[in-house]
Amino acid sequence: MSIVSVLLNILWLVFGGVWSGLGWLLAGLIMALSIVGLPWAKAAFNIAIYSFLPFGRRAVRRDLVSGQEDFGTGPLGTIGNIIWLLIAGWWLALIHLATAAVLAVTIIGIPFAWAHFKLAGLSLWPVGYIIVDNDFDLEIEPKQNVSRVE
Repeated sequence: MSIVSVLLNILWLVFGGVWSGLGWLLAGLIMALSIVGLPWAKAAFNIAIYSFLPFGRRAVRRDLVSGQEDFGTGPLGTIGNIIWLLIAGWWLALIHLATAAVLAVTIIGIPFAWAHFKLAGLSLWPVGYIIVDNDFDLEIEPKQNVSRVE
């Protein structure tokens, strides 16, 4: 992670990132405790990790990282994402978009607005995604993972 990403993550945490991450942790905990929401709890915890430290990281589909389809990246993951979108995703994305709009008013707030914009997209369709560093090379890494499985 670059120095700029580290500095932006520190500023992010100081100016509200902690609350964003804690909110996603709470959402994941509530989903896990409800048993019915258990399939979406992992997605909420992934978003929590991402919302604590969004700079220098990105969300990518798990099947692109592992080289194989799994529960969250297949048809059941799509169904889970549709249910998530209808029940919670749209309003969570609206919260992140509204926060991004407020932050984008100032030049200093633009990087933080961009982070909320990325979180809004992930809030809409989170099942089947994993958080990786920006320098993670999708062209090289899956081939290495697949060769280890064989």
